[in-house]
Amino acid sequence: MTDALKTRILSEVKDAMRARDKERLGVLRMVTAAIKQREVDSRIELDDSAVLQVLDKMIKQRRDAEAQFRDAGRPELADQEAYEVTVISTYMPEALDQDSLAALVDEAMAAAGAVSMKDMGKVMGTLRPKVQGRADMGAVSAAVKARLSS
Repeated sequence: MTDALKTRILSEVKDAMRARDKERLGVLRMVTAAIKQREVDSRIELDDSAVLQVLDKMIKQRRDAEAQFRDAGRPELADQEAYEVTVISTYMPEALDQDSLAALVDEAMAAAGAVSMKDMGKVMGTLRPKVQGRADMGAVSAAVKARLSS
């Protein structure tokens, strides 16, 4: 683990140990385990972009689990999932606002020469690295569809 984001996470694992913050430590260990697992599976050293993909996936999973626990009447488990989301979110870049997202969509459409829904994949492929971790990909996809269908 050599990149800046991974180094920061490992440093905060040590800080949580020193502070005896068991809850935060548990979440951070889960994050480092997920990163390590991805590195072992892919047999590569993850860069910050790939780490953001792992974190983004973890946040999405926890939000889904939180909603399911709330629906099932298990607020204590939902609260734990929500706590994990807040801890993991501290490592994500600042979220894009609607105007910035619209500008990036327009830029990606121009770069891909997109004119119809058939070009959706090209546009999303261009956009994904720019918005990873900064916007919900579902919202990005919806914005691209809206622009391509108009």
